[in-house]
Amino acid sequence: MRARDKAAVSALRATLAALDNAEAVPVDEAELRGMALEQSPIGAGATEAARRELSERTVVDVVRAEAAERLEVAAQLTAPVHADRAAQLRAEAAVLLRFLDGPGTA
Repeated sequence: MRARDKAAVSALRATLAALDNAEAVPVDEAELRGMALEQSPIGAGATEAARRELSERTVVDVVRAEAAERLEVAAQLTAPVHADRAAQLRAEAAVLLRFLDGPGTA
């Protein structure tokens, strides 16, 4: 990261966002629509919900899916004009896969 590796930064930011989304608790729309304004919770933290705790397996699955998505898109970018973008996506996927390989390779 100190070398300002743009591929690593981009891949890690996107993957952290994907993990954050995976922790989110689904909101029941029927619950939101049926509530009158005066019955809605008020105050700081009144609408906060506990986030889901992800298992190690789920985290690995999310990271693996992020890497696979990058490799899939890179494979679809066959035109010479997209060569730089495809190379960047492959580099991002390599960064993510290094984290899955083990602590000695990251």
